[in-house]
Amino acid sequence: MDVVIAGGHGQIALRLSTLLAGQGHTVRSIVRNPDHLDDVRATGAGGVLADLEATSATDLAEHLTGADAVVFAAGAGPGSTAARKETVDRDGATLLADAAAAAGIRRYLLVSATGVDDEPDPGLGEVWVAYIRAKKAAEEVVRADRRLDATILRPHRLTDDPGTGKVTLVPPPLDRGEITRDDTAAVLAALLTADHTIGSTLELRSGDVPAADAVAALGG
Repeated sequence: MDVVIAGGHGQIALRLSTLLAGQGHTVRSIVRNPDHLDDVRATGAGGVLADLEATSATDLAEHLTGADAVVFAAGAGPGSTAARKETVDRDGATLLADAAAAAGIRRYLLVSATGVDDEPDPGLGEVWVAYIRAKKAAEEVVRADRRLDATILRPHRLTDDPGTGKVTLVPPPLDRGEITRDDTAAVLAALLTADHTIGSTLELRSGDVPAADAVAALGG
């Protein structure tokens, strides 16, 4: 499989590209900072230099040629402004959808966030509110796009603890919990070839079921 990851220098993306490359897949990771190319190449992925906030769908589509699937794992990151939550987390996901459609790619995985079905707490600040609303808007765009075979994954609070390999993966709602970035990447890798999850929105936290089994069970 040939997979393109947007937000390729993110912590989940680096883990995912390492997993996929190790399984023999071709991976291309999109980054906007040339200083990050060596890091993505160290995972076994090819590096693609493109700024999701400054490119067009047509230009981005050229970087996707030949891919079987795309993964949107980009985010404005900690310390960013409310405006960048919109231009990266929302508009970047829409841009990738348009570029994938232009390149003839249907399979699309969107890394979203838990809590987007609830009205964000204004007490947590303007940036948090913008983040939740941007993620929800991205979900709505991708879910409604008939050009795509999309799966939306909502990881719960992310940690850098070593992965356990065991998760809880179900449609929402799901009581809040934690999930390691390692296990999130493992679930994403399994979802790429799990066509029975197309059209699904899934919540992910730590649990007792091996990641591959949890994905397979969704088809039962």
